[in-house]
Amino acid sequence: MKMNDNREKIIVRTSVVGILANIALAAFKAAVGLLSHSIAVVMDAVNNLSDALSSVITIVGTKLAGKAPDKKHPLGYGRLEYLSAMIIAVIVLYAGISSLVESVKKIIHPVAPDYSAIALIIIAVAVVAKIILGLFVKGTGQKVSSDALVASGSDALNDAIISASTLAAAAIYLIFGISLEAWLGAVISVFIVKAGIDILRDTVSQILGERIDAKTAQGIKQTICQVDGVEGAYDLIVNNYGPSRQIGSVHIEVPDTMTAVELDSLERDVSDAVFARHHIILAGISIYAKNTENSEAVRIEKAVRDLLEDYPDVLQMHGFFLDQTEKALQFDIIISYDAPNRKQLYQEIVKKTEVLCPDYTVNVQLDFDISD
Repeated sequence: MKMNDNREKIIVRTSVVGILANIALAAFKAAVGLLSHSIAVVMDAVNNLSDALSSVITIVGTKLAGKAPDKKHPLGYGRLEYLSAMIIAVIVLYAGISSLVESVKKIIHPVAPDYSAIALIIIAVAVVAKIILGLFVKGTGQKVSSDALVASGSDALNDAIISASTLAAAAIYLIFGISLEAWLGAVISVFIVKAGIDILRDTVSQILGERIDAKTAQGIKQTICQVDGVEGAYDLIVNNYGPSRQIGSVHIEVPDTMTAVELDSLERDVSDAVFARHHIILAGISIYAKNTENSEAVRIEKAVRDLLEDYPDVLQMHGFFLDQTEKALQFDIIISYDAPNRKQLYQEIVKKTEVLCPDYTVNVQLDFDISD
């Protein structure tokens, strides 16, 4: 809880810095743009205001996401941060489209810009300010796993590039007398729209549920396998209920000689190890029993694995168990999503396994490729 409170304070403090900086920059740019008749500078000021509003929404979203779990939402409100990021994306898109419309109007009915030395100095200062602000906000967002802050920081760095291009356009006008203001305003608008689309796409992807990254998944499985008594870890699923609340489940492979008491102790050890090292709650731990001292099981498992070698789309086989008393054989396979016909391939493997092991009832489970 304390860690979440500190995270919230950091996000709010960083967002307040962003609000103050963007409001100041917007005021300067708006004044300069109106005095110099520069549509590009005015549109850049509008972008700064949208950045400030985004920071406000980040604060509100973080506060709401930090609400304590209740009966209706027992896993908390962490996903509201993704909703706030989606709202930011819509605001950015609106700002970009509005800017594009105004720029097109200026292209059709051009107005010559009137640059002054003070205007160019202010824009140059804005470039430096945006670089510093962008690096600060993005870096903080990465440290506390805040997508909204990372997006705001990246947007600020893009703004610095755009403002620098405004200076370049001013230089071209002053040296060659060629006005690129309206066209530059259109380019800026396209950048803003693209930023909005990127934020929206990333946020929707997170709400849908993204695959846990390979490094994290492999790290969790390695931690599990280091617990004494665990001989394998499979089917890891991690659900994200907010940047600081992840809940998952896993299958562990254990000797078939373990008692219920030993399994209970083992599962607690696994849960404690994963939470201590990865801050992920394993809400469910299922088991695969592994045959011990059974030469028939070893022979048949090797035969099945040799059979599967002929299928490159089969990514993994696990959970193999042979019950000689019940004459039953079971295992799970993972087939790549890129396979032309996963269902047909699965059915073919089942039939060949039944031919390979005619004395056993074969139960092959088609697993999902959820994590690496």
